[in-house]
This record gives sequence, structure tokens and C-alpha cells, in this order.
Amino acid sequence: MNLKEIANELVAGCREGRAKANLDKLYADDAVSVEAADAMGMGREAKGREAIHGKHDWWEGAHDVTDASVSDPFMHGEDRFAVIFEVKGTVKESGDSFDMREVAIYHVADGKIVREEFFY
Repeated sequence: MNLKEIANELVAGCREGRAKANLDKLYADDAVSVEAADAMGMGREAKGREAIHGKHDWWEGAHDVTDASVSDPFMHGEDRFAVIFEVKGTVKESGDSFDMREVAIYHVADGKIVREEFFY
């Protein structure tokens, strides 16, 4: 897949509830996911596709999402793209509601996502 195809598939997967399935399709085995802060108590970086799966599992287990949107991808050169995520929901443990917006930058090499960085 080329950069644009990867970007479009990532966005489509997020919109259609296939984000976790797309991890195996789009991400390199040694991909790295970097958060802006250690808000989850697991450190800022998740290294490897299995660790990124773990982040998704944690998110789904800890939150009820009531509304979400994903922008079309913003292309940058030949190896990066960005996406804006907007999510509303509640934290399951506390019942607190949240309204968040974040930008994700995805780095691609050899037809796979090798790094994602979240800004919020």
C-alpha cells in the first residue's frame, strides 16, 4: 500500500469500527506509539504492535464513547500524514464525562505505519 492508501484505510477503519483490526494490517511489527503525556500510568511510549493492541484494549475497557469523528487525512510529504480525532464519552470507573480533541501524526516506511504520535 502507498501512503495515501494507508492513510485512507486508517481513517475508514476508525470510522467503521475496524481500528483494532487495522493494527495488524497497517502497522509494522515494531511500530511505536507515543502519547503527549503519561495519562494512563503506562509511560508515554508503547513499543511494538502487541503493545499498541494493549493501548486499544485499555481504552475500550476504561471508556464509554458516545460520539466520535475522524477527519480526512492531511498528507505531508512522502512518509507522513495527520488525522484529527474528536471524542466524547465517559470514564467508566468515575462516570466523569470528557470531550477531547487530538491530532495524530503517522509515520510510514516500507508500506507500514512505523510511528504514531498524539498531540492533545
